[in-house]
Amino acid sequence: MESTVAERLKRISNKQTLKLTHYGHKSGKPYEVTIWFIGDDDKIYLSTGNVNRQWVRNVKRTPRVRLSIGGEMFEGEARFLADPGDHDRVMSMVRRKYWMFLPMIALWRILAVFRIVQFATGAFEVTLSKS
Repeated sequence: MESTVAERLKRISNKQTLKLTHYGHKSGKPYEVTIWFIGDDDKIYLSTGNVNRQWVRNVKRTPRVRLSIGGEMFEGEARFLADPGDHDRVMSMVRRKYWMFLPMIALWRILAVFRIVQFATGAFEVTLSKS
């Protein structure tokens, strides 16, 4: 019997990272990046500490993505979460899952105040294909 997307996500939700395949907005060429994620029911949430990263710009322009997590492959459409409430909800889930990195995140925010690094968070909701 074939597993539902939610069942497959539940099996891998304890993993720390996934491989995101995104596509160049002009070339269509596939690129891979390893990032943190949150699995919630039948959706995956992606976050970034820098919305100016190339993968973020590519996914905003070409929302079709492929995700590889713990031997599972998913395809879906990503939607950038511009609503502050949605963004805050995802960032809260990130802090719960990746609590061990909170001191590093706090340091990053302090460095951003002094413009040593950039800290501009963003998040995507990925609606997964059923197949």
